[in-house]
Amino acid sequence: MLNLAGALATLLLTVVLLYLGRAFFITLISAILLAFILDPLVNLFIRIRIPRSLASFFACTLMLGVVYLLGLGLWTQVVGLWEDIPAYSRRVAEIVDSATLQLDAVEKTAQDLLVPRRLREIPAQQPDAKAAAKQRRRPSAPSPQPQSPPAVQEVRIKQEEGALVSTLYAHLSEFYDAALMASFVPFLVYFLLSWRDHFRRSFLLLLATQSRQENIQRAWDGIASVARAYLVGNFLLGIVVSIASAAFFWFVKLPYWQVVGPMSGFLSLVPYLGLPLAIIPPIVAALPVYTALPAYLIIGATTAVFHLIALNLLYPKLVGARVHLNPLVVTVALMLWYLLWGGAGLVLAIPVTAGLKAAFDNIPSLRPYGRLLGD
Repeated sequence: MLNLAGALATLLLTVVLLYLGRAFFITLISAILLAFILDPLVNLFIRIRIPRSLASFFACTLMLGVVYLLGLGLWTQVVGLWEDIPAYSRRVAEIVDSATLQLDAVEKTAQDLLVPRRLREIPAQQPDAKAAAKQRRRPSAPSPQPQSPPAVQEVRIKQEEGALVSTLYAHLSEFYDAALMASFVPFLVYFLLSWRDHFRRSFLLLLATQSRQENIQRAWDGIASVARAYLVGNFLLGIVVSIASAAFFWFVKLPYWQVVGPMSGFLSLVPYLGLPLAIIPPIVAALPVYTALPAYLIIGATTAVFHLIALNLLYPKLVGARVHLNPLVVTVALMLWYLLWGGAGLVLAIPVTAGLKAAFDNIPSLRPYGRLLGD
């Protein structure tokens, strides 16, 4: 009983720490996953007689260069999209007006079908006597309210400005915190790569017995292998779906297909929500171009076909064969990490859970938990 209470207390404390320190843990885990991805590249540089520190610097520089080029391309497309906002606004207004008219027509049709005709035939005007009686019973118009003094109006304006400034500060502070923590990622990745052997040896020396050191070494290698396979597999899958989507969007002359294709391709990888998320970008991009409903149906159906092919044919070969998580564990993990870390939890849920399973599988005393998480 005491062991159970201690385990529950430890679990509760762990959950509280993960929630309170979510910015720190998200940053650290993201850096570790990136280090796992770049580690083969560092090893390649080492084989050609480049020191590990310099090889780690080259790998991190290459990563930052790729991110910069992607951001530059995205920025150029966003600038063009900003210039086309009036066209999108007009199209959205037309769709809203059309939907309103259709709803009014449906409401009128339903009223004609459900409400008897005798109840719908209301006299055009009341008799004069009844109208006069209604007029007499109608209360007099209220007297105009006195306007507030200028000093009171100035205080109200200042209060509204203060509330607006507070709201903007809250949102900007969240963005600033996220940007500040993200700025640590390149440095963390570099130190994790350049000091990898030192960290590993120092950590293993903390363990007393040789057998425990071997178990931890196998667990570390298993986590690295699973995390690398999951991330690289998803990246390759996203590239394939992005190329296919961008080619189709270019064929149907969709605006900004260079951005919409990759956005739809990588959003389709989000577990459980990938299909609707992948359809939204091309549908939004098609608003100023297409007006007929069949065009939207074709774009949505083709995007759904790409998603289903990737999920059912490519995903098991590129990712599923190395992760081995059962669907119930994946669903619970997505729910849990989303509650703890929000949107970042959805992205990190599966690699973190798969890493835990790999660690459990390589430690004999924890293998039953690994089988519980497995498929």
